[in-house]
Amino acid sequence: MNNNDVIVSLDIGTTKVVAIVGKKNEHGKIEILGVGKTHSPGVKRGIVTNISETSDAIAIAIQKAETASSMELNQKVNVGIAGQHINSIQHRGIRTRQNADDVITQEDVDMLIEDMHKLVMLPGEKIIHVLPQEYIIDGEQGITKPIGMSGVRLEANFHIITGQETAKNNIVRCVRRSGLDVADLILEPLASAEAVLEPEEKEGGVALIDIGGGTTDIAIFYDNVIRHTAVIPFGGSVITEDIKEGCSILRNQAEKLKVTFGSALADYAKENVNVSIPGIAGADPKEISVKNLSAIIQARMAEILEYAFHEIKNSGYSEKLIAGIVLTGGGSQMKHIAQLCEYVTGIRARVGYPNQHLAQTDNEEIASPLFSTGVGLVIKGFEALESESKKAKNKVTGHSTKKRGSFFDNWLFKPAEKFFDDQDIDSAEE
Repeated sequence: MNNNDVIVSLDIGTTKVVAIVGKKNEHGKIEILGVGKTHSPGVKRGIVTNISETSDAIAIAIQKAETASSMELNQKVNVGIAGQHINSIQHRGIRTRQNADDVITQEDVDMLIEDMHKLVMLPGEKIIHVLPQEYIIDGEQGITKPIGMSGVRLEANFHIITGQETAKNNIVRCVRRSGLDVADLILEPLASAEAVLEPEEKEGGVALIDIGGGTTDIAIFYDNVIRHTAVIPFGGSVITEDIKEGCSILRNQAEKLKVTFGSALADYAKENVNVSIPGIAGADPKEISVKNLSAIIQARMAEILEYAFHEIKNSGYSEKLIAGIVLTGGGSQMKHIAQLCEYVTGIRARVGYPNQHLAQTDNEEIASPLFSTGVGLVIKGFEALESESKKAKNKVTGHSTKKRGSFFDNWLFKPAEKFFDDQDIDSAEE
């Protein structure tokens, strides 16, 4: 198989590093060819804190993905970025065009977006994404697809996502030290949204809450447009630490307890059920109450969801979320998490699985919320490929420079038998 036909994603999280190799089949579905997963010791709350350890973890994950896919991976990879340093702002861009007779082209839109990348940020900040929300043409608002329309003054409202340049550079450095290069850095909740959200949910209004190990990421969509993003510096690792301290056990024991016996609602935990934990250095085993375990989990998980709900209310869209809340990420695998979310927020909630874009596969593990970001990064990679292919095709055919007026002039003044020549058909399709 040609490596140009596949996309490789890299989810560098606080608790894990995941490499996923995927390709599109003839039905437009993503086939997962290989997955590599390993522990992530060099990342804290989404930030690389140890270059060497993170590079080694990336190399291990890539090697496992190569073995699983029977491929040598040497292409650029799509990498997720998150962390408390992520911020977002709203900004309006304006571009005045010279000729009102020329229709607005993709080139006009690209130049407007490029202008946004030139905005002056605070020292140390770097623009990661420039996301158009709506366009305004000669004062006419609410336009979502300006290409092909006529107008002199092209404006757009943008959702701009920024992050620390040092954090970005450290991620790139880690990937390069592992022998690969970065194709694109993508905000993790945007990638997860591609994997788990339905188009109808984005249109009706939905809040995605991606509960990772070190951070909880939020993305709000309304009318098919990203409206708000935020990162909360708490995740599943904090719950593990609470269990470790509250039960006086080792961290790896606390993690196993959380995953195996934990529940986000203590009321659903069974009474008088205890779990025996081996003692340290020959000490007597310790008995842990499942009820108490769930009470510790509920207290911290409710706090995380309250922070998330605070962000949702601050966005101004809490009353417009017709599709409710979708929970994903490793933390969403906790039993009864959707019920707790509904209790805290008063909004309908469900757990999102990254299987709607996946082809039927024997690897059921990949359909877990744990891999939402990785699968979403693969989807984003194919979207970028298709966009580049479309732009290249438009340049070859000359669509980007055609005038709408030329078609109508030809229709009025050409003989009927000459009407359907190739040039006019191209113009009509445009």
